[in-house]
Amino acid sequence: MPAAASATSADPAGPAARCYAVVPCAGSGIRAGTTLAKQYVAVDGRPVVSHALHALAGVDRLERIVVVIAAADRDFDCLVELPSARFARVPHGAATRARTVAAGLVELRRLGAGADDWVLVHDAARCLVRASAIDALIDACLGDAVGGLLASPVADTLKRSAGGRVAATVPRGDLWQAQTPQMFRLGVLAGALERAGPDVTDEAGAIEALGLAPRLVAGPADNLKVTVAADFALADAVLRGRRQLAAAEATSP
Repeated sequence: MPAAASATSADPAGPAARCYAVVPCAGSGIRAGTTLAKQYVAVDGRPVVSHALHALAGVDRLERIVVVIAAADRDFDCLVELPSARFARVPHGAATRARTVAAGLVELRRLGAGADDWVLVHDAARCLVRASAIDALIDACLGDAVGGLLASPVADTLKRSAGGRVAATVPRGDLWQAQTPQMFRLGVLAGALERAGPDVTDEAGAIEALGLAPRLVAGPADNLKVTVAADFALADAVLRGRRQLAAAEATSP
């Protein structure tokens, strides 16, 4: 049966469907301009990826979480402590995100995940995600025939350029900025990534190439991806602010 057909024929709310996660963690983060890969740079006292992993650890419905690192990675084991026994570190990361995620799906199959189980793929560099947002995505997608992703409506006015000048203003009414996690059935996602090739930039794009329309689930605007040097300071400030607020609430009468 073609992947597009199987995505709509499975019972989305079937009791056998379980939830897993893959964290692609094999990138070098060249644009960040750091000596370490960006996922290992410390923000608020922990490596970027550690914050993402602890958010996933706060989601009880995730059966297993696979972190896919590069084969030559020597930093992960020195800098990162896996939050619980539900996590597994796999040194099968590839040169592209798509192939790294595909390697994570293979490992989930080895760990017992089935084709109809759900997989949430989350960027190692999205350190500001909250467990509550991940739970909201699961709630929205468990009953969906396709799956979906966290995203936020575009707030800024967008311009199309030509030769360094504005060529047009792009209407933003229907534009959303993709975030992660992105949640799809394991079998459909594996087939979509294989068909889309190594250059697809996110899982939703591979699913769209099958002719399917992922659900957009409103995520918080601060679920940013650390990409350039300035993002580290912003992420650090947000995380420190959250921690201080939680401490104040814990001590208030």
